[in-house]
Parts: sequence; structure tokens; C-alpha cells
Amino acid sequence: MSRLNKDAVIAIFLLVASGILFWSTFSIRTPDYGVLSPAAWPRVIIIALTLLSFIYLFQSLKAGPSTAAADADRQPGIRGWFIYWQNPIYCFALFLAYLLTLPILGSLIGGLAFVFTLMCVLGGISGNKLILHAALSLVTVGGMWVIFTYGLGVILPPGIIFSAF
Repeated sequence: MSRLNKDAVIAIFLLVASGILFWSTFSIRTPDYGVLSPAAWPRVIIIALTLLSFIYLFQSLKAGPSTAAADADRQPGIRGWFIYWQNPIYCFALFLAYLLTLPILGSLIGGLAFVFTLMCVLGGISGNKLILHAALSLVTVGGMWVIFTYGLGVILPPGIIFSAF
């Protein structure tokens, strides 16, 4: 029997977590009014996560055991550690900046700036990539903002700049 690769272990962990989360939805209190149970949307999200985790598991099992070649290429020392983990560090740092500027910029402008900057940092800024990053940021963040604000009536943080809406 061959060893599982890291992706298979993570997929199994996600499946176990999905099972625990789904089981915990049965403890959500159902009020006496309304048609839809409050546990309905969490269950839909958990079912989608479970389905994606099964796909992840099957793909990782199909790939077979992993090799340690990626860790062997890493340079020693703090510089090597930073180079190896630079993308997650950039993601967390930019997300922290987004959270810190959320009261000032609001969810729309801050979200646009966060997604655009993150795409530029991870994907590069050469050629037509700036236009592509701007368009994708506008469509995804702007679309979600419109859906939540006008479609679902959710009050999102407006910030100081865009408080008219």
C-alpha cells in the first residue's frame, strides 16, 4: 500500500471537517415562523464544500504519492524561508491591510483595491495584465457588492469615501 500524498491528507481532513460542520447544523434552532430553516444555507455551503473535497481527494489519489523535490529546492536560512512562503505572506499581509482600511475605504473600494493588488502581486503587472486584473476585480467584487447590497439587502461597511450608497 502506497503512502498518501499531502493533498490526500488535506482532502480527508476537509471531509471530516465538513461532516462535523454538517452534523452541527442540526443544533441550529428552528423558529416558529418562516418557511425556510435557518440551517438551510449553511447546509448548502457545506454540501458544496464536501463535493469539492471529494473531487480534491480523487484527484490527489489519482496523482499518487508526492516527492520531496519542492522542499529540496528551498534555500537555507530566513531568506530561503521567506522566498518559499512569499505568496502566502503577501496574501495575509494584503488581507490585513484590507481589514485595517475597511472602516475608511469600505467594502466596495477596499475589496476592489485588495483583489486588484493581490492579482498584481501574484500574477504580475506586465502587458495587458493590468487591464485584465482591473476588469476581473470590478466584475467579481462589484458584482458581489451589487448582489449583497441590492439583491439581498445586506448592509455592507460603506467607509468614509463611499458613504452615499
